[in-house]
Amino acid sequence: MKLMTATAAIALGVTACGSNGEGEPTSAGDSSSLDFTTAPQGTVKTMGFNPSDEVGQSRADLAAEALTDVDVEMDTSDFDAQKFAALSAAGTLPDVVQMDRNLVATFAQKGLIMPLDDCFVAHDVVPDEYWYPAVVQEASWNGKVYAAPQFYQPSLIIVNKRVADAAGVALDDIDTSQPDRLLAAAQSMTALSGAQPTTLGFDPDMPGSIALWLEIFGGGVMDEEGKPTLDRAENIEALTYLTQLMDAQGGYAEVKSFKDTWDVFGDQNQYVGDKVGAATWAQWYINVLSNTKDTVELDAVPIRDLDGEAFAMAGGTAFAIPAAAKNPVGGCAWITRVTSLEAWEAAGDARAATVQEKNSIVTGLFTGSPAADQAVRDAHVVPSGIEGFDKMIETSYEILADTRTVGSSPVGQQINDALKNAAGVALSKEKSPEEALVEAQATALREWEALES
Repeated sequence: MKLMTATAAIALGVTACGSNGEGEPTSAGDSSSLDFTTAPQGTVKTMGFNPSDEVGQSRADLAAEALTDVDVEMDTSDFDAQKFAALSAAGTLPDVVQMDRNLVATFAQKGLIMPLDDCFVAHDVVPDEYWYPAVVQEASWNGKVYAAPQFYQPSLIIVNKRVADAAGVALDDIDTSQPDRLLAAAQSMTALSGAQPTTLGFDPDMPGSIALWLEIFGGGVMDEEGKPTLDRAENIEALTYLTQLMDAQGGYAEVKSFKDTWDVFGDQNQYVGDKVGAATWAQWYINVLSNTKDTVELDAVPIRDLDGEAFAMAGGTAFAIPAAAKNPVGGCAWITRVTSLEAWEAAGDARAATVQEKNSIVTGLFTGSPAADQAVRDAHVVPSGIEGFDKMIETSYEILADTRTVGSSPVGQQINDALKNAAGVALSKEKSPEEALVEAQATALREWEALES
């Protein structure tokens, strides 16, 4: 339901205007009249950022120490596009909003957030040098950068060695670049009671990771302009393969029902209970598994495309400044502080201290910035003495050499909704993969074409 309200709110197309810091209004999405070199002061109101853990709090504290003349007031509730539209209409927008990066182009195209290129210049931030190319692309629209990215936690395959060894499956068999070999491995590791899995051989994370699988097969959800391309032949091939993968393990409905029983975040998670042979997971899940490090036997392999190239793919959030912000200069200063190298180093220190207290494993921070990632790794990531965890951590860092993204589009959310719906329809056998994707393309294309109407 949140996605529907977001789409409805975005469609309102609220006209935005703001202040240039001297009480004079600026046009929607225009920051050219602002002087971001001015010493920040006054109140900065934020929305969507919740420093509820040590990583967030340490960064917020660093920004507060640096900006002594700025008073930060936080609305820590999750970003809500409908609420954002309502505040726009009322002229009471905050100065900084944290949103999912797939929404940045939408609000940029509407003129509801301002480009941050001048902000970054004023604070000596070079986006193409500081962040991974993929996250800069996600935070950009029409040649300008509209948000400061944070986090890029890539997906990898986490393997249950006990299940794989018992099934005679080698690590090389769990290879997304060789779909037939992976299918055979999944079948070998799967155990069924009737049609119901009792051990799932391979979990591709459907429909959540559908865009990742389109990338594996050489497809994609949009072109360079942001126009949807959901019915590409490569996408149909990918979804067809995923239906075969589900069928080989009892069927999508049975797989989904079985996964609903997993204690994903608990002491009896699916790796502890040998309920899965291998699965795609974002890097953050290694932290969860570290809580059960003594009762699991794990390994890792990277995600590879059909050409055999290992790559990273992830989403994340970003900080943007509304076009109608009352204190954009202060907002700019705060954004650049909480995403700075120094802030991430402080976050790494805080995370390492917390992990040490729990006698657990430092798995690193995946921030969206290669410099910050490397700094935290150098300072805190050391061999744990547990081969499987060290392999997972090493793999997570290695795949960052090739970062990829679904792209940037003002109808990115609608494309994502249509794609996930198509995946569910096809995997449930309600329609063929081709029929589902053709219908999804038509739905997304209508949204794209409406931009020009």
